[in-house]
Amino acid sequence: MLEAELSDEDAKAFALKTLSDIFHYHPDMNPTPMDDGNILVRYNHPAVNVVLADIAKNHWAEIESRHLDGLATAEVLITPLGQNKFDAFGMQALLGRAYMFMDAQNPEVVAIHRHA
Repeated sequence: MLEAELSDEDAKAFALKTLSDIFHYHPDMNPTPMDDGNILVRYNHPAVNVVLADIAKNHWAEIESRHLDGLATAEVLITPLGQNKFDAFGMQALLGRAYMFMDAQNPEVVAIHRHA
């Protein structure tokens, strides 16, 4: 989410720096359910990603069996279910964060969208 007056080049630089800052910082996330069934995942920097409910539904068996692969090395997340125990919502949040981390390893700005 950018300042409106940034040039395209400055917007691209800001986006790449923000993604790098998230990637190289403690991997905190704050997932929030959306009214449409999707999940918004926020980070400690001005960026978000969305886990689409239909994608999660279509790949649920793999998400359920591999969600712990989304944890960072030696990471412990405390949930209401206990240490590194996740319900469906938590599993989808980890999926969103994993997608963000995969993108951050080789980031590329493909489009800049501005609010009209």
